[in-house]
Amino acid sequence: MSYVSADGIRTRFEQWGGAGSPVVLVHGAFEDSDTWQPLATLLARDHRVYALDLTGSGYSARVGPYTTAHLAAQLTGLVAALGLDRPVLVAHSSGAAVAAEAVLESPHAFSGLMFLDGDALPIPHFGASWALGPFRTSALRLALRSDWVIRTIYAAQCGPACPRLDAAGVDRFRRPYQQAGAEQGLWQMIDSVGGPGLPAARVAELAGLCLPKAVTFGREDDVFPADAPWTVAARIGAPASTVTVTVIDGAHHLSFISHPARVAEAVEGLVARAGAAGC
Repeated sequence: MSYVSADGIRTRFEQWGGAGSPVVLVHGAFEDSDTWQPLATLLARDHRVYALDLTGSGYSARVGPYTTAHLAAQLTGLVAALGLDRPVLVAHSSGAAVAAEAVLESPHAFSGLMFLDGDALPIPHFGASWALGPFRTSALRLALRSDWVIRTIYAAQCGPACPRLDAAGVDRFRRPYQQAGAEQGLWQMIDSVGGPGLPAARVAELAGLCLPKAVTFGREDDVFPADAPWTVAARIGAPASTVTVTVIDGAHHLSFISHPARVAEAVEGLVARAGAAGC
């Protein structure tokens, strides 16, 4: 594993490819940089591709508070630490809020932004730690020990087009939550913020920025309403066209796993526009 200090946080990251313009992948809740393997491998043919483990996830150090601003500072810190020249950001699910905040705080550090199966709006927290009380640790550990639970969650979010999660895949999901401090960090994040999110007015500030934006969703993504791709595009200032809005038939919430080639095609389109934008 490779690590770098990003805004003072010991941050695990992965890199694919050795040439071309930089693309940075930002994961969503209960994901990490390993999740990006299918898409990153395709993009690495023409780009240097990077993914990080946001604090509270994967193998990065657990450092609160787990706010959107804190995670965005880690993302911008990674870009600075690696010396990346205005990368394109591709952010999945709740990671869209992290990427949006990073771009709004440092617009000249990035050249393009894609929301992938995400709208950057807040995820309500539900006091899970309080509700479970003294049983929370046992409940989490029982769920993590169950291959069936992990496979069921994955299948529901990924859909029938995804490959079945094998034993190695189950272990990749489970292992980060068995690291020192992982359980405490998870409960703190869930109870304090629910997940990264921004007010709609803050997300709408993206529309005033020059850099190109794009939106990609799976058509069968049941996390969001059917009109989400166009609603999100309008909010962030991505014109509602086939160039900026991609809706993938047969894809659910994990479109970059079920249909990596389609997502890669959309990312390439954004990279091309970012290169020509002159922002």
